[in-house]
Amino acid sequence: MKIGICGLGTVGGGTVNVMTRNSAEIAARCGRSVEIVQVGARRDNPDCDTSNINVSREIFDVANNPDVDVLVELIGGTTVARELVLTAIANGKHVVTANKALIAEHGNELFAAAAAKGVTIAYEAAVAGGIPIIKSLREGLAGNRIEWLAGIINGTGNYILTEMREKGRSFEEALSQAQALGYAEADPTFDVEGIDAAHKLVIMASLAFGMPLAFDKVFTEGISGVAKDDIQYADELGYRIKHLGIARRTGEGVELRVHPTLIPERRLIANVNGVMNAVLVNGDAVGPTLYYGAGAGAEATASAVIADIVDVARTLNVRPDQRVPLAGVTQESQGDLDEVLSMDDAETSYYMRISAFDKPGVMSKVATICSEQGISIEALIQHEPAEGEELVPVVLLTSRAREAQLQEAVSQIEALDTIQGPVVRIRVEPLG
Repeated sequence: MKIGICGLGTVGGGTVNVMTRNSAEIAARCGRSVEIVQVGARRDNPDCDTSNINVSREIFDVANNPDVDVLVELIGGTTVARELVLTAIANGKHVVTANKALIAEHGNELFAAAAAKGVTIAYEAAVAGGIPIIKSLREGLAGNRIEWLAGIINGTGNYILTEMREKGRSFEEALSQAQALGYAEADPTFDVEGIDAAHKLVIMASLAFGMPLAFDKVFTEGISGVAKDDIQYADELGYRIKHLGIARRTGEGVELRVHPTLIPERRLIANVNGVMNAVLVNGDAVGPTLYYGAGAGAEATASAVIADIVDVARTLNVRPDQRVPLAGVTQESQGDLDEVLSMDDAETSYYMRISAFDKPGVMSKVATICSEQGISIEALIQHEPAEGEELVPVVLLTSRAREAQLQEAVSQIEALDTIQGPVVRIRVEPLG
């Protein structure tokens, strides 16, 4: 089987290196030889040897090369990558990609094109780097009805929150450290504002619930508003703050949301730190299962890319209708996009931090407002005000409530003349 790789950056270079180093093992697992015959890249990568490979500066040469059986798309982005993949499919080539944005935003179109042409699109490396979560959802857990999943699926954000908790850094300080170490880009928006995690979440939700990809319906909130005070109060309450992607099946529909979340500190996923990723999946038969590992990096991601290449090789001579469906289920059996719930209908518990004047009756008014919205207060922290300060921070944990109810309560609390500034609120998930 002949491979063409487009993109020779971190993952592309890692893929070349691992395939070269482990060629004998890969061939044995494929049941056939696998050879990289062409690379399309604008520039060479000094960390990998391509001296025995045909290198083209025009990536579409790879998509149009009749000798290439499988095109590996590692260029990133969505515009050129979409055109490249559609060209490869039109030419009857299988595709392996690590491009989560491409799959999340254009996967429905690409899967339909691949099905019509009888070729495969494999995308294990698009979510959580080297963790085989796509294969687990599509195959390993195929006998389960997936109830919910929750994942730490962005290593940059997890590193920042870990630094804030362990070293008492502010968000800005932790972000600067992540940038200095190369974990965060100069423009970190995709990572810290949750867009990267939303791409990955919608891919997992599609597989878990048998629904079309619905990136435009994911509620997304980043971590830039998390203060080190909130991390300290969470610790005091027995929780950790993690940036989670959560997909949940309910009686009314599917919740798709990415946001900072308080998790009980006893949960394994609450103790996943640094740049590591983890995904917790709950199936009706197996119960909760946790998948943990490196979510990025040259060889960790290359591991997933090559696993897809092996899968393609094993099914090269299998009829298209007898292969594992690209989205886990046939397109005909996918659910309706209207099943994705508005965030107003999502239901969780909440952490709230309020800056209140140290006067009698303040908490009574707050409790009354919450009660009128059907929200009860489950825990409360109120320390003495600092010397010379009129304001005292008050931290509450609430019962489960609909998002719309909580937002109404927050609006009324912020309108009180005894409350100053916005109310900080972070969602709470037991994950158990």
